[in-house]
Amino acid sequence: MKKKKQYKEYDTQTLEKIHRVELEILKDFIMICEKHDLTYFGIAGTGIGALRHQGFIPWDDDIDVALPREDFEKLVFYVEKEMGEKYLIMNTERYPDYPLMTTRMTLRGSKFKEEALKSVKAPMGIFLDLYPYDKVSDNPKEARKQARDAWFWSKILILRSIPFPMLGFSGLMGKVVHAICGIVHVMLKIFHVSKLWIYQKAYEAETRFNHLEDVKRLNFFCDTKPFMNVYEVKDIYPLQKLPYEDIVLNFPRNLHKNLTGMYGDYMKLPPEEKRKNHFPFELEFPDIEKEEIF
Repeated sequence: MKKKKQYKEYDTQTLEKIHRVELEILKDFIMICEKHDLTYFGIAGTGIGALRHQGFIPWDDDIDVALPREDFEKLVFYVEKEMGEKYLIMNTERYPDYPLMTTRMTLRGSKFKEEALKSVKAPMGIFLDLYPYDKVSDNPKEARKQARDAWFWSKILILRSIPFPMLGFSGLMGKVVHAICGIVHVMLKIFHVSKLWIYQKAYEAETRFNHLEDVKRLNFFCDTKPFMNVYEVKDIYPLQKLPYEDIVLNFPRNLHKNLTGMYGDYMKLPPEEKRKNHFPFELEFPDIEKEEIF
């Protein structure tokens, strides 16, 4: 029996358009990083794309880049100051209904709202996914608590806006988790728990040890699992450059180690039922007369 796919397939023309727009966003991102001497590096699926395809994973529809927190904060400032007419910064601080701890550099005049976020009341468009990387305590007990706190509050933030997020559970377990999510969502609404307050709790945990000078690890804690994005500092620097479509992009020096930990044999194409993308509930490209990106 053929297993059901986890993703919807684009028609070729639409996916190629999305890729072209995202590459233009990426080029602007690189330009502003280089102008202000900001450190960035590609991660996760973008890393797989670079090593396995020298560009986008063929069915994928986003680009993931990370920055150390200090450079991330500077990037947000410079994008809004110097490119605010073209891009908006999408995060919970600016748009409280946005329920994720990632930040998006979003192209104005476009629309891209994936199925999982279709009820979110925010001007969501075609975007570059930005991951702020924070310092992890070298004390194992402190690191576990930091990860647990950041991860927990990030999931509460999602449940505050979305009663039934897409989860990797099926059968009886799926029904139980589905019901629990719905109950938590209702309780958060009944007690008027502030979305910004929840965000700030997650942010505090993420940045808890950024005052430390020398740590061995950096991480983005708020993904599917709290330590799936962790990097040893020695495995990041010095950065390497790899071809990505028609440009070159920075990546950690030991990208292979992290990708193997996250995905196993990432050079092997996954079966169709395990492939994923962010197929949109709503999609609109910018006016090509005004935005010369096609």
